[in-house]
Amino acid sequence: MSRAFRKTNRAIYSGGVLPVLLYFLLRTAAAAAAPPVELRLAAPVERWDEALPLGNGLTGGLLWGRGNEIFLSLDRGDLWDVRAHPAFVRPGFDYATVVKLASSGQADLLNKEYSRVSDYPAKLPGARLVLKLDPRFQAASFVLDLQNALGAVEFAPGRLECFFSATHPVAMLFAPGPAPEMRLMANEAVRTLGYEAASPGRDAQRVWLLQKAAQGFQYAILADSRPVRGGTLVAISLTTSGEDPDPLRLARQRASDGLSAGFAVLYARHRHWWKAFWEKSSISLPDEKILQHYRLVQYFYGAASRRGAPPMPLQGVWTADEGKLPPWHGDYHHDLNTQLTYWAYLAAGHFEEGRAFLDFMWNLKPRHEEFARTFWGLPGGMIVPGVMSLDGKAMGAWFPYTLSPTMGAWVAQAFYWHWRYEMDPEFLSGRAYPYCAAIGEALAALLKADSPNGRLRLPLSSSPEIHNNTQQAWMKPNTNFDLSLLRWLFSANAEMAEALSRPGEANRWRELPGRLDPLAAAADTGALMVSPEEPLAESHRHHSHLMAIHPLGLVTIEAGPDDRRQVRASLAEIDRLGTGQWCGYSFSWMAAMRARVGEGREALRYLADYLGSFVSRNGFHLNGEQTRRGLTRYRDRAFTLEGNFAAAQAVHEMLLQSWGGRLRVFPAVPEEWTEASFERLRAEGGFQVTAERKEGRTVRVAVRAGVSQSLRLEDPFGGRRYRASRPVQKSGSEIRAALRAGETLELRLANGAAR
Repeated sequence: MSRAFRKTNRAIYSGGVLPVLLYFLLRTAAAAAAPPVELRLAAPVERWDEALPLGNGLTGGLLWGRGNEIFLSLDRGDLWDVRAHPAFVRPGFDYATVVKLASSGQADLLNKEYSRVSDYPAKLPGARLVLKLDPRFQAASFVLDLQNALGAVEFAPGRLECFFSATHPVAMLFAPGPAPEMRLMANEAVRTLGYEAASPGRDAQRVWLLQKAAQGFQYAILADSRPVRGGTLVAISLTTSGEDPDPLRLARQRASDGLSAGFAVLYARHRHWWKAFWEKSSISLPDEKILQHYRLVQYFYGAASRRGAPPMPLQGVWTADEGKLPPWHGDYHHDLNTQLTYWAYLAAGHFEEGRAFLDFMWNLKPRHEEFARTFWGLPGGMIVPGVMSLDGKAMGAWFPYTLSPTMGAWVAQAFYWHWRYEMDPEFLSGRAYPYCAAIGEALAALLKADSPNGRLRLPLSSSPEIHNNTQQAWMKPNTNFDLSLLRWLFSANAEMAEALSRPGEANRWRELPGRLDPLAAAADTGALMVSPEEPLAESHRHHSHLMAIHPLGLVTIEAGPDDRRQVRASLAEIDRLGTGQWCGYSFSWMAAMRARVGEGREALRYLADYLGSFVSRNGFHLNGEQTRRGLTRYRDRAFTLEGNFAAAQAVHEMLLQSWGGRLRVFPAVPEEWTEASFERLRAEGGFQVTAERKEGRTVRVAVRAGVSQSLRLEDPFGGRRYRASRPVQKSGSEIRAALRAGETLELRLANGAAR
């Protein structure tokens, strides 16, 4: 970036006046000076799920359209109908009822009486802003500048630009030419919930909608405009009665403030925020398609997850704009969706964005403790509903999974991982351990000793989402899904209690796994089974029976020959059964799993299948196959985000792993990636790692310690000679060093050692 442009930027930031046309010329010149990091789509873009995604964590927009008609689909994370699901307010319905009916073979009766579909709770869509420009402006392409979170529509003459301010509660849009016609289209999906039509309004320069929802909730959507040199400036605001009893008044005020500040000033502050976001880490790969998707997914964290706002549900802040409620009511699914969605922020160092999920779940802790007492009949602890609404209450309808108590243990892993990556003692004592321990208390209370061997087992057990919502879905306890999560949680709790110098608690947690059954495995091959009585008999979308391999890491390729045999046999079974009943996320999760066990080529294959057949043209993960390759029988276009984030985590697993207290650099890089590098990726233990690979060899590794501790690094040079910036010891295949907080160990391949 030129010195003149930096000086101009400072003037903009400090509130100086700059003509709009000159500002755009300077911005374009600066962008041209650096390689573009962008998503570019040829016009027209005629579907909302192919649009450019914009957002600031709380509000989101999808930019699309055709010809001179441009659409901006608007959403906000806290637009919800949170009326209780009818089953959970019905007298007499509790976990004892579920156990009685499911264990006696009456799942059909259970479903008939309690599992019926309800229109609420539900994530509510916003509205669509329609801009009709002068006919000479015909859309040629849609461009998303990822570095600056700026969406644009390029016309033959001129360019429309839009951003959702990262620092102010407003979206700003510049439209070239004469003032466009503006209107807001209410989303008719809310009519299915029994709402009255939204109240519209307009005056000379503004359009707005006020939607009254259930339980006195209201939300307003307003667009205000002002003529500027070269076109029209539009400020857009979405507000709710949770912020102000008069949300329309607040929307007017915020839009007016945005217009007064102006595009240039707000954009400068917005760019400053995004610059800091992208400086956290970076990677470089020879595969441009995978690299582009990885960058897009990191962008999603900045655009759709922010502390103080609700975390991402199934569709983030981009709820379906197609006149009906979003798939699965846009809820918080804890049977993999939220977990996979918040996998990839850790290695990338986007801890603030990840805290959106952790803060949200922590704030719901009292509600989930009450759920454990009132619905489950437990004396203490906490149960997280497998599927829940914004207020943390349980939703329907497949009880084997929505009422699976171990879903909370998988949520707990997010707290544990966050501690392991940051190594913040206050987070450990104040959040991670209390949360995980509360889940552990409830699960320990649910477990009952089974005669004659005294093994601890749950009253009911299932494995998402095998056998869907049938009697077969209730399997003999404990399934490998439940068993893996129980084993992992109790061991993690012991580790955290020990780190807090609570030996009594650590010993109690450490004793519990010994009272559980071993993982169920086939007698002949050693492959992991679904349950003690059921092997995986056919292709299935959810890899629930393989949780012990990934993400829990209970069965690893480094633990010995028995574990290696189990890993290889289990994955060979996956290959034999094929992908015929997989969804998009199945491929990206399997890519991460294959990378975890060192199979870089297989990880690359699954990533290629995922990106080739299960993403929309804008990068959104789609559940079904969009090509005719025959990878799966699913063909639907349901958009959810978890597959995107699992793909990014697969890349992390290929570049850097840190499970088990040891760092591994480029542990699953395919042979095709002869050149690759990353900067400032994070690892468990609070380490920050930079590494470079050239001509198929690792040539440089730098590890910075966030806290004082010992480093264990798998030799990244494969036994070749290297130079170290500080004293190290070699122990087998490990390089070890004692590092103080802030110290960096740099290792370089010695000259002439690459061959």
